[in-house]
Amino acid sequence: MGLLDNTTQQQYYQGNDYGNYQFTSLNDIITQFMIGYVGEDKTISKAKRTDVAFYAQRAMQELSFDTFKSIKSQEITVPATLQMILPQDYVNYTKISWSDSSGIKHRLYPTLCNTSNPTNPYQNTDGDFMLQAVGTMTIGDYTIVLDAEYKNIIVGMEVSSPNIPTGSIVYDTKNSGSITTIQISTTNGVLVNTTYTGTETLTFTNSDGSLILPPESSFILENITYAVGEKKLTQSPNTDVSNIKVGMLVSNIALDPSTTVTDVNGAVITVSNATSIGVIPSDNTEFTFISANSLSDTWSNYKSGTPSENQDDYQDDTYWPVGGERYGLDPQHAQVNGSFYIDQQSGKIHFSSNISGKTVVLDYISDGLGEDEEMLVHKFAEEAMYKWIAYGILSTRANTPEYIINRYKKEKFAETRKAKLRLSNIKLEEITQILRGKSKQIKH
Repeated sequence: MGLLDNTTQQQYYQGNDYGNYQFTSLNDIITQFMIGYVGEDKTISKAKRTDVAFYAQRAMQELSFDTFKSIKSQEITVPATLQMILPQDYVNYTKISWSDSSGIKHRLYPTLCNTSNPTNPYQNTDGDFMLQAVGTMTIGDYTIVLDAEYKNIIVGMEVSSPNIPTGSIVYDTKNSGSITTIQISTTNGVLVNTTYTGTETLTFTNSDGSLILPPESSFILENITYAVGEKKLTQSPNTDVSNIKVGMLVSNIALDPSTTVTDVNGAVITVSNATSIGVIPSDNTEFTFISANSLSDTWSNYKSGTPSENQDDYQDDTYWPVGGERYGLDPQHAQVNGSFYIDQQSGKIHFSSNISGKTVVLDYISDGLGEDEEMLVHKFAEEAMYKWIAYGILSTRANTPEYIINRYKKEKFAETRKAKLRLSNIKLEEITQILRGKSKQIKH
């Protein structure tokens, strides 16, 4: 005996697609809508399938947020960085908790209103958002010796001072004896000379006009071998390659200023491109690797501090000998589970220090359109989908009578409410079992 999809009972139990009969695919919803709602002598006389598909997907998204059971979960072990990357199809979270050895989840509380990870641009000693250095110049020479080592000065930065030609950029950098030496050129890679002998204050800015961020970490590797057009950098002997991480910015005249590290394998570093901006000196074997600073002081202090929820008072880490004497306590802090906040800009969840190494479970909402196999509609909400699509098409179509639009608006609302009640999965016997304890005596 087979169902509508011609699947027999034997095929069902031998397969692995269990329980799928309760759903209807989004593609079937669209097809059935075209059959039942579009055509001559029907409310919608004509409609393109692409239009129906658009409103079907919009209905899927809207119903997924508060009607469908579209809650998904992901489990990770929190690393030492105390960060978790948001899932690819993440829309919002419903609960974040850590799981103990018994598999019981302990709810974490959000602390976004109390902390964050703000942008931390570079500031000089005067508080200005400028990277400046004192350079020693020689008239008619394109080489400038700076007064210290500046690892955050990279190839491609714009450099300016009274006696440097307007529009000059950093052509090359070298570091030796805690001193940085730069060469300057035009944006086309033509070396340009200074017009003064002596010292001047040089100002460095990013070519795209963005603020310079202080590096989280930077490393200068020497004895790098490479060839024009290749994407492989090799250090021989290998002394510091282990410090290089994927995503670091690579600064050298041999590479485009936007080059980043894409892979590290032993002494070989693979970079994103190998486009040269000028002639490559034969002795230029020094490369600077910079990791952009994503750690503000606020986030650094949050991740390194002992959470206040792990203290019985706010003075020290000791517990009071007599319990229950923490007055004026905010109820959301009356637990030792830990806290978190979500940095939407970086797409990461940041945890308090007491969550390091624990298993964290993220329960989150998706919009139901992340993957093809997710585009399923529960049969309890199938009629609501039809009303959403019909209302979407009619409300955006010219010359549609207002009473027709209002009719489908009311029907959409009613069917959505009905679907929500059906999907709430309320069982009378379960409610009865809970209510049996309503008169249970509470001892004081």
